[in-house]
Amino acid sequence: MSLPQTEQTPDDAEHLPPARRRRAQRLLIPVTANEREAFIDALARRTTPTLNFYLLALLSGLTITLGILTNQPALMTAGALLAPLLTPLIGIALGTVSGSFRFFGRSLLHFLLACAGVFVLALGGGYLADAALQYDYAQAQARLSWGGFAVLTLASVLTTFGLVQRRRWTPLSSVALAYVLFLPLADAGFGLSSRQPALWPDGLVVFAIHLAWGALFCALTLFALGFRPLTMFGYTAGGVLAILGVLAAIGLSSAGAAISAHIALPTPLPSATPSPTLTLTPSLTPSPTNTPLPPTATQPPTLTPSVTPSPTPTLPPTPTPVYARVNAPEAYGGAILRREPGFDSPSITSALNGTLIIVLSEKATQADETYWLRVRLPDGTEGWMLQSLIAIATPVPNW
Repeated sequence: MSLPQTEQTPDDAEHLPPARRRRAQRLLIPVTANEREAFIDALARRTTPTLNFYLLALLSGLTITLGILTNQPALMTAGALLAPLLTPLIGIALGTVSGSFRFFGRSLLHFLLACAGVFVLALGGGYLADAALQYDYAQAQARLSWGGFAVLTLASVLTTFGLVQRRRWTPLSSVALAYVLFLPLADAGFGLSSRQPALWPDGLVVFAIHLAWGALFCALTLFALGFRPLTMFGYTAGGVLAILGVLAAIGLSSAGAAISAHIALPTPLPSATPSPTLTLTPSLTPSPTNTPLPPTATQPPTLTPSVTPSPTPTLPPTPTPVYARVNAPEAYGGAILRREPGFDSPSITSALNGTLIIVLSEKATQADETYWLRVRLPDGTEGWMLQSLIAIATPVPNW
């Protein structure tokens, strides 16, 4: 496939101006126009997937789905190891910096077809999910993290550089790319059919942000290696990738973390519950008074203290229990009760929407960038539950 040349350069590098010649010596790709065109064509062929690419993508998606079903991180990692070399992602970046809209669209289509296979396999696996099992590891992969972005950035740079220079460690860095791209995508498909919380659409949003971030750094690596866009499409697509990369960085802020916890899902706002006020009424104790007797001719005056009543203790009022109801989104159907605050804490049981509970915490406890309350279920079981899944009302009689 012929792509536009990235620069207009003379065929003989010795006739370049001194500044251009020094710059050409720093580049890692051929300098002459013919050599550069042949080099880009060869790179374009290496980034074009074959039938094996789709077969390995399906095998990787099947293994990752089995790992999610059995809650085995080792199987999910094995699925990333079985993934093909993600050359279409480099093709997306190459189409961006070269300004070839056709090659950009074809590479994006190839990559999305492979991702669709992974998503459909995970979607089918979600129908076999066990409602009583908590898929904690899958939920962790469907959240944005600095570690995931660091691995994605390093893997994108190494994979692009290795593919251009034909390094042997390129497949290893591509495994890291498949891990941070395929796992959130499989989590989204699994969560859509299994109705598991914090998987859909969280995993799909994480996949889209990771894809934009990875394509951005692949394009930046090609740009650093000497590829330059010559058409308006190249600069426009590069600008779009840069904007998406900035949005991904914003997703790592505190606002993005709050969105990723319950993204695209309505969260009921609990009403403020006034805490009971204990009012102590001190009893009044009369001070003793001296009552003199009228003087007589034979006896001196006598001081007679008045009777002092003993103070009556005032018992403090008993605080009224704070009642609440489980009010999770319809997609969840209920909330999970955990031993300690945090998503990594083991789950005790679950409560359906509408279950009447008693809130034991005086204030919420923050863990995993969310707020938790200690509650008691009708059967007496106590544990911690997400505050955003609880609707608290002011206690009234027969509530």
